Amino acid sequence: MNDRDKPEIVVFDLGGVLIDWDPRHLYRKMFDDESEMDRFLAEICSTGWNLQMDRGMPFEEGVAALSRQHPEMSAYIEAFWKRWPEMIEGAIDGTVDILESLHGKGVPLFALSNWSAQTWPYARDRFKFLNLFEGLVISGFEGTMKPEKAIFNILLERYAIDPRDAVFIDDRAENIAVAETFGIHGIRFSSPAKLSIDLARHGLL
Repeated sequence: MNDRDKPEIVVFDLGGVLIDWDPRHLYRKMFDDESEMDRFLAEICSTGWNLQMDRGMPFEEGVAALSRQHPEMSAYIEAFWKRWPEMIEGAIDGTVDILESLHGKGVPLFALSNWSAQTWPYARDRFKFLNLFEGLVISGFEGTMKPEKAIFNILLERYAIDPRDAVFIDDRAENIAVAETFGIHGIRFSSPAKLSIDLARHGLL
């Protein structure tokens, strides 16, 4: 690996990498039948619907529109917003340990996350490790989100990052694929133990 190929900056996704966010943490309390819960999350409060809020739609608007389509499920739909904090189990401690280790080594750290602007203050106030980042790009404030190229451009331009200097860690393959089109080194997250190995291969741990 030559110097040009050795990254010096690490960019983290948040949900699924550093923060254990999953709607199932909430809806397991509300559904007795797991298959019914999975159907609800696949067909009603789906990933695609939630991404509208990650892009910037107010939760009140998204919940109202979906409740009109599915009035019989309105209480469950409203819970997605009213009980949103219950979807976060906590931090993914092993990844937080890696983040803190990188910070201790003086590695510049950034975050790039699909996250609603309305729920972001809850995460910001709960997880103090977010203060370790030199900069954060949160989709709900930008009007664009991963895997769209625009949000990667915002990150690179706002913080004057040379993509060849950066590693990007994300749990979704499509986001890694777009990052790599910029020349960013992509790491698909599966576990803290695997992440530690991958970062060590890049000379960062």
